[in-house]
Amino acid sequence: MARTRAKDFEDKRQAILDRAARIFAQGGYDRTSMAVLAAECGVSKPLLYHYYESKDGLLFDIIEGHLLELIEAVERADAPHADAVIRLRGLIRALLAAYRDADAEHKVQIDALATLPREQRDELKALERRLVDIFADAVQAVNPELDRGGALLKPATMSLFGMLNWCYMWFQEDGPLTREEYADLTTTLFVNGIRALR
Repeated sequence: MARTRAKDFEDKRQAILDRAARIFAQGGYDRTSMAVLAAECGVSKPLLYHYYESKDGLLFDIIEGHLLELIEAVERADAPHADAVIRLRGLIRALLAAYRDADAEHKVQIDALATLPREQRDELKALERRLVDIFADAVQAVNPELDRGGALLKPATMSLFGMLNWCYMWFQEDGPLTREEYADLTTTLFVNGIRALR
């Protein structure tokens, strides 16, 4: 007989995902066993397997949930008909705001996505492309000469992500810049650089 789900199943599953993301980020995905996860989550190993059949399943859900939250935040902030710089600044601010309190999930995405089976990896890569495409469209609006078929749009867009994706390594909430100020700084640096490209 199949085990019935408790009313708080989804809440407990989310708590396990949140804790697992921090554990993977700190100890490394490859070096963390299901036994370690169970102990760190304060549950038995059989109970952990009740929520997740495999470590890959946990990893996939951590990264998928993170990417979907980023996409939702950016799509909500997108204003395709606004001034190009204002639109890009809004997207950058939305992404950095979505990164708040998601350092572990972000680190796990960067460090461990490649370890998943190809089918799962491809599904997550499609989500990443969806996010990049929104930004690429905004970048092209800042400099229409960056033709979609040309050689500069993708490298320029990925350079912007390079500025944003790694800020978790050094950015401090109580530091000299707020997230919004860093978003504005990034926008200024990027826009001035991108407009010089031909």
